[in-house]
Amino acid sequence: MKHLKALPLLLFAMAVAAAAKDEPRTPPPVEPATSFPAVETHSDEKVAIAVDPYDTKEKEKLFRVDYLSHGVMPVRLIVTNNGDKPISLRDARILFETPSGDRIQASEPEDVERVMSRKDREGGKLPMPNGLPGIHLPAKASNAKVEADFDNFEYGALVVEPHSTQAGFLFYDVSQLPDPLKGSSLYIYKVKNAGGAELFYFEIPFNKYLKSRSNAMK
Repeated sequence: MKHLKALPLLLFAMAVAAAAKDEPRTPPPVEPATSFPAVETHSDEKVAIAVDPYDTKEKEKLFRVDYLSHGVMPVRLIVTNNGDKPISLRDARILFETPSGDRIQASEPEDVERVMSRKDREGGKLPMPNGLPGIHLPAKASNAKVEADFDNFEYGALVVEPHSTQAGFLFYDVSQLPDPLKGSSLYIYKVKNAGGAELFYFEIPFNKYLKSRSNAMK
């Protein structure tokens, strides 16, 4: 009977812990794109774009969901406009380009939710003492957590004002790639200047990031 009396407290503690995990998260500080190893700078157009993959468990602690274990790669996009006029990403295409030349579009929350494993969605069973039947717990709030992460972190700046930097995350389904970053690039085009003219495309190799990470570990 003591175990049964303790059950409400246990469930309450679990609910509190789950709620704590869903508290608002603070995005990383925004720094100029040239602060990152994987960057491409167009001096004539005075624009620099960098990418920073969140490819380790330590970096991924920022999020509510373990995206990497589901084959989803969070990539931080950093756009710096050093010019005197705004640039527009309203029509921009930002694609994850694999070594074979395939191009993967950034995922929407519902795309990420589809990739999530069924096991995560089904929830589990809370074991009970003394042979009592287990209690079925509700499915993990994966969908709500994904949507909360997108609300907090997704790149959303359609305009980058003069002498400013904008940053945010894009999420790519790389579940079919055994080594997603090696030999891959982020390919960006249809970025436009204030007059509507398209800037030269950006192709940023993730190998630049992998090399810097390897050097840091030496």
